[in-house]
Amino acid sequence: MQFNRLSRHLIASIVYLFLTVISLNSIAQEEEKPLYTPKSFTSQHEGNFGGKKMSYTATGKETFLKNSKGEPIGALWSVAYTKNGNIDPTTRPVTFVFNGGPGSASMWLHLGFFGPKVVRVDSDAQEDDGGAPYPIEENKEGLLDITDLVFIDPIGTGYSQLIGKGKGEDFWGLNEDANSVAQFMRFWVTQNNRWMSPKYIAGESFGTTRAAAVSQALEGSGQSMALNGLILISQALDYQGSTSINDNITSYITYLPSMATTAWYHKKAGAGKTIEAFAQEARDFAYTDYVSALYKGDFLSDNEKDKISEKLAYFTGLDKAFVKRANNRVLMGRFKKELLRDQGQAIGTLDGRYFGDDPDDTADSPELGDPSGYKVSAAYTAALNHYFTNDLNIRMDRPYLTGGGLSSWNWGSGGEPMYVKTSRRLANAMRRNDKMNVLVACGYYDLITPFFDAEFTFSRNAIPMERVKFTYYEGGHMMYNHRPSFTQLAQDIRSFIEGR
Repeated sequence: MQFNRLSRHLIASIVYLFLTVISLNSIAQEEEKPLYTPKSFTSQHEGNFGGKKMSYTATGKETFLKNSKGEPIGALWSVAYTKNGNIDPTTRPVTFVFNGGPGSASMWLHLGFFGPKVVRVDSDAQEDDGGAPYPIEENKEGLLDITDLVFIDPIGTGYSQLIGKGKGEDFWGLNEDANSVAQFMRFWVTQNNRWMSPKYIAGESFGTTRAAAVSQALEGSGQSMALNGLILISQALDYQGSTSINDNITSYITYLPSMATTAWYHKKAGAGKTIEAFAQEARDFAYTDYVSALYKGDFLSDNEKDKISEKLAYFTGLDKAFVKRANNRVLMGRFKKELLRDQGQAIGTLDGRYFGDDPDDTADSPELGDPSGYKVSAAYTAALNHYFTNDLNIRMDRPYLTGGGLSSWNWGSGGEPMYVKTSRRLANAMRRNDKMNVLVACGYYDLITPFFDAEFTFSRNAIPMERVKFTYYEGGHMMYNHRPSFTQLAQDIRSFIEGR
């Protein structure tokens, strides 16, 4: 009798375990994203770029990325523009383009600067984009006459998504992201017979963080691919200099010249001086008296502190008493609120030329978000969706996510110890590939990745400076929103790719 009870108990346990395994397997199968045939859309076009009329093919498509077992785990969306005709793949460059975030699609560089057509927002940063319609025009200053262009939307952005057994952790991390983009680039050049073509990467913001990591990732996986150059727009290779928080002494130094140029723009400082001269004056102060004062801290005498406060007020356009209350350490969030407080306005982060009317004029920092973002984002989003549908004949069954599509992000070994950093990866890649050049494009009014931080980063990470070119623009993070800067940036990149 005891044996039978034990037998029944054992059998029941086995059945329960069996049903549990089946149930878990069913849940796993339900979570697995279904596979399907990747979509592809091809169309033919003509345009004028750089004063040259040409025909080209536009290809918007999904590419399946695979894991180490060869299983598809992600469908990456890209749009490629390739010149038609008898093209010599050994001389025709190809430039891979992506934005940053992480979590941002390539829409900004696509419809803002590099694409065959671009949307126009107010060049003077005075007007909101408002409601539709928005002006879209042919990009006659575009670069398609000298390079093919491939716009990449990493997994979780644009139309790119997880498929099969893919999980967020396969892609949503500094190293995982770089490896997936490198995998796509190798696949694209293989499919399009472009291994012998000159190759460039153009990235913006975190896209520059990614670009440095990708340049290193391309050296591995048994398929080493060397790049001819990187175009870093609003670089972010070491986040210490672009993270304005208490006790981060580096950030007080790197942000000061951008505060000065932004105050100059709003006529709060630097009267009678050119922006270049005032920026240099701020650099000199930051490197000398200011850095010394920051490290001495409260060991400074009251008289020494007062002199520093006076100079900071001179450069930033802020009231000296406010600067003294901040102990000579003005955080960027407070600067953005304080500079135009007397006008009831808060200035932008991506571009300090922009300003918005916050509801609370007594607040410590801007409340409505970034006016240089919300005053242009509707125009960009509408323009991209309209352009894809009406010009490229793209029909997808899901929305194009311009940003915010990632649930989490693994910075991995990117910090030192807490700040993300890929500048050493770039230095190593450049030293292993002594033909790779770098263009660093900086906006004077960029209050998230300051131009002085670019100089500070590149000067101290063993980067071969003789192969680095810095360019400066009277715009912000997206300097191409300012029409004169758009033209100058196009000319600078054209010269860079053509080796001039």
